Amino acid sequence: MHAIDLQVRDHVAVVTLQRPPVNATNRAMRLELTRLFDAIGDRQDIRAVVLTGAGKTFCAGADIKERTELTGEPGEYNELNRLAREMFYSILECPKPVVAAVNGHALGAGMAIALCCDILLASQDAVFGMPEIDVGLAGGVKYLQRHLPPSKVRRLLLTGQRIGAPELYRLGVLEECVPPNELMPQAMAVAGEIASKSPMTVRLLKESFTAVESMSLRDGYRLEQNVSKAMSQTADAQEAQLAFVQKRKPVFTGR
Repeated sequence: MHAIDLQVRDHVAVVTLQRPPVNATNRAMRLELTRLFDAIGDRQDIRAVVLTGAGKTFCAGADIKERTELTGEPGEYNELNRLAREMFYSILECPKPVVAAVNGHALGAGMAIALCCDILLASQDAVFGMPEIDVGLAGGVKYLQRHLPPSKVRRLLLTGQRIGAPELYRLGVLEECVPPNELMPQAMAVAGEIASKSPMTVRLLKESFTAVESMSLRDGYRLEQNVSKAMSQTADAQEAQLAFVQKRKPVFTGR
């Protein structure tokens, strides 16, 4: 049984975590999600992604039962951690922009998965948290630091505090916080708008987002200028400029 569902319509992929009862990640699910996002990166019929969870939970984090069943075999824990890292990276580095539609609890690895997405939307009743400290684990520091103030990061990690979507919206982490029945339509609208742009331009732009994070202002801006130059030389850019002059909608080919 697959733990991930994929539906594609109008160049938008909807990826749904579906491992009942709370979409907790185990070894098989991490591997499946990683392979799926790697495939999405290569598919020409997909230009944007919406990531959500089945039922009333986005993702309750790692399956703790799996951790308790580790035998202590050399390399076993390292392999488990590597699978977790690659799952996060597959979303963070996916060439196609990923819109998170957080429909319920996003805890531990679930919150980290959401924070790996490019644009975050959540329902008003969604709850986020990093409760690893309560089960003798740690993780997610770097993902939280990309989005939250230092004091809030420390409180979440040191106390296991839960935080509601309205508060994350106030802090600027969420792009939108909407009623539950409006979440998927709004996420699809955002993804659809991205999918209407030149896929080549979007791909180059997303690559620059990740690359400039660890660069100085000078080096980062230089990279952005180089990306902009590469964009200007694509067939899509020429089509966009021609369509602008001719006052019509551009037809992009991804070249």
